[in-house]
Amino acid sequence: MAETPHVEGGKRRRAVPAAAVKPTSRVRMSAAQRREQLISIGRQIFAERGFDATSIEEVASRAKVSKPVVYEHFGGKEGLYAVVVDREVRSLLDRITTALTAGHPRELLEQAALALLGYIEEETSGFRVLVRESPVLSATGNFSSVMNDVAHQVEHILGAEFSSRGYDPKLAELYAQALVGMVALTGRWWLEVRKPRKETVAAHLVNLSWNGLSHLEAKPGLITAGGR
Repeated sequence: MAETPHVEGGKRRRAVPAAAVKPTSRVRMSAAQRREQLISIGRQIFAERGFDATSIEEVASRAKVSKPVVYEHFGGKEGLYAVVVDREVRSLLDRITTALTAGHPRELLEQAALALLGYIEEETSGFRVLVRESPVLSATGNFSSVMNDVAHQVEHILGAEFSSRGYDPKLAELYAQALVGMVALTGRWWLEVRKPRKETVAAHLVNLSWNGLSHLEAKPGLITAGGR
């Protein structure tokens, strides 16, 4: 092969033949690194398309591996999805439970609302995965399960408050589900609109829930159908 001389600084240098340049080899991932890559890619696709519309072919294609590699790590789409959801469930629940540090019930409501909205803001793909229902998982592995766990914690807080204020503590479970459900449903709405900012949303949620709790009737009735 002919070589073309290269002139630099007045000196002639021999050009290196193209064939003599070794191509840079691609760094191989360890099994743990590959697994994390596949989980990350699966999380993104499940968030974009949901469980049914996601395929192992697309996960493998984005990871630039063959389908058997994905099957080797997770056994199939269901296995990958279960790992993704389990991580998100634990992440969201940890955020909320860690946030519940104040002693005053109103502050606890604020912290819980901000923790959920913060997760939605910072981990949008993870939240989208959680709120999509999937036939392959039971109710213990989705957004509803996280909210139920949070509701049980709120129930204990409300139960103590109800007892100290003369309300029936047996109703604490009902009120806990109502409060958590309100925050969760608002969070799903805010996921798409993203305004007002999360602090404002949390303030209004607490305004509605706390002021409502502050003026509870001991024995409420319905105006309609002669309920009062």
